[in-house]
Amino acid sequence: MLPRYFLVVTCAAALVPMPAVSQPMTHEAAPVVTESLTFDRALELAVQRSQSARAARASMASASQSARVAGQLPDPTLRAGIDNLPVTGPDRLSTTRDSMTMKRIGISQEWLSAEKRAARTAAAQALVSREEAQLKASVAEARLQTSLAYLDAFYAGEALKLAQLMQHHAREEFEASRARLASSSGSSSEVLALTGARAMAEDESTEIHQQQAAAQVALQRWSGVAAGELAAAPQMGGLSEEAFVEGHPSVLVKQQEVQVARLEAASTASNRRPNWTWEASYGQRSGYSDMVSVVVSIPLPVAPGERQNRETVAKLSLIDKAEADLAEARRAAHAEYETLVRNSHLLDERIERYREGVVLPAQQRVAAATASYRSNQGTLMTLFEARRAEVEAQRKQLTLQRDLAKTMAQLAYRAWWAPRDTQ
Repeated sequence: MLPRYFLVVTCAAALVPMPAVSQPMTHEAAPVVTESLTFDRALELAVQRSQSARAARASMASASQSARVAGQLPDPTLRAGIDNLPVTGPDRLSTTRDSMTMKRIGISQEWLSAEKRAARTAAAQALVSREEAQLKASVAEARLQTSLAYLDAFYAGEALKLAQLMQHHAREEFEASRARLASSSGSSSEVLALTGARAMAEDESTEIHQQQAAAQVALQRWSGVAAGELAAAPQMGGLSEEAFVEGHPSVLVKQQEVQVARLEAASTASNRRPNWTWEASYGQRSGYSDMVSVVVSIPLPVAPGERQNRETVAKLSLIDKAEADLAEARRAAHAEYETLVRNSHLLDERIERYREGVVLPAQQRVAAATASYRSNQGTLMTLFEARRAEVEAQRKQLTLQRDLAKTMAQLAYRAWWAPRDTQ
């Protein structure tokens, strides 16, 4: 006859509810995806739906239209009026009695030299190039953020598989411990320990499921697809340091800022030569000959040192600023590249060292614990702890692999062009 406390423990174990099969949380508004999402497809979708890229395209289109206008002459001016209209005496406000009164109509045109128009056109085209660089930067940012979100979601899914495996092990060991207890070959402490272990495994599985759901939402923010299953990301190769720096979005934009500053300075310098304005008019008089007038207006720069020269110097100072910003952007890009390369090498070494020093011994420990348990020389708790240690080692290795993949993604997609574009 079993001792009373054994009966109590047995009844308590029998009353422990069996865990329900965990189901992924769903939302009625989420679109249903029946096929897996690939890495390249996610990048393609992200570029297509990027609102930042859309805004940059609109800015580039606006700058392009403005550039077409920059080199044109100003619109001519139509002039009409009455000259020498009497305002006193018997001929007051009469347009026909006084011989000096003349009705006049004419046209005037401000004239810009071809050199000045070319300078304005070049400055406007530089603005178009700057907006194009902003578009490239937006596309690069969309691809980079999508690649990082994809890797987070993919590795979260892999971690969830390990957590569910651990949950399966915990359930198996718990059921075996109950059977052993019922057959008087186990102990109540083993059942209680495995009960807590099973609950911990379920909680860890739920936590990782939450992390996966958050990662999938982040991926959907870029790709627009609520992906159910993700294909493994392809092997990513990094760019050379020169390609990384020259294709870095901040460097691209700063290079165009320098060009804009230089051409705007040249356009401003051309303003030291004033624009002439010519006018031709036709005057009609009553009872006298009609007259034609031709007028040329030439602005006189009376103080170029206080106006035009200062405007030019102000633009030249902006060149110095843009060049300094470009130099700083290059330094930051070089430092970022060196950091990423160093991190990738260290992560490679850590993964290999961790595999040999932790993962393989954990697998050997499971094999030994399994053999010991089958020969009735080991306990279920020992087997469970060995399996748990193996899964934890695999999860840590998975985290290192994710960090390495994200580092390689930054090396590959931080710059405007992808590695395949430079081959």
